[in-house]
Formats: sequence, structure tokens, C-alpha cells
Amino acid sequence: MNYKVYIYIFVMAAVIYLIRLLPLTLIRKKITNKTFKSFLFYVPYVTLAVMTFPAILEATDSVWSGLAALIAGILLSYFGVSLFGVAVCSCAVVFVIELIIV
Repeated sequence: MNYKVYIYIFVMAAVIYLIRLLPLTLIRKKITNKTFKSFLFYVPYVTLAVMTFPAILEATDSVWSGLAALIAGILLSYFGVSLFGVAVCSCAVVFVIELIIV
């Protein structure tokens, strides 16, 4: 087997290990800085949004149907519709837009 594969696996493992190890070793006391605490609070939400947003637009045949479903989902969730209702309505919007475009 090619030796480069082992080098790639080692580098990936080292990077992942360092990312998880460094905060544990460098930050030993309680975080009191409000700016840093608010940054850490929003990291999971931003990460989820960065992974989800492109998938919403690229999951359909047309970017326009994905964008319409995204807008519909945002509006429905703003008005307090449940998660299941938002998902069903967004799927229906994609279905209707795809029928109109094709």
C-alpha cells in the first residue's frame, strides 16, 4: 500500500487531537471575558448553519426551489409553526416549485 496514505491519516489524527487537546490544556480556569463567552456560545449555531445552508440550496434540482423552501421555512418558524410543520411545508414548496419549473 502507498505510504502517503499513512502520512495523511497521521496528519489528520494529529490535527484533530490538537484541536481537542489545546483548549483543555490552555484554558484551566473559568472564562470570565464576556466577549469570548458569547463567541463560544454561538459557535455551535454558526457551525450548524454553515453545514446546513449549502445543503438546503443544493439538495434540489433547482437552486430556486431550495431558496423558496428556505424562505418559507424561515417565515414559518418566525411565526411559531412547529418543526414538523416547517419541514412538511418546505417540502411542499420544493415540490410545487419543481412542478412549475420543469
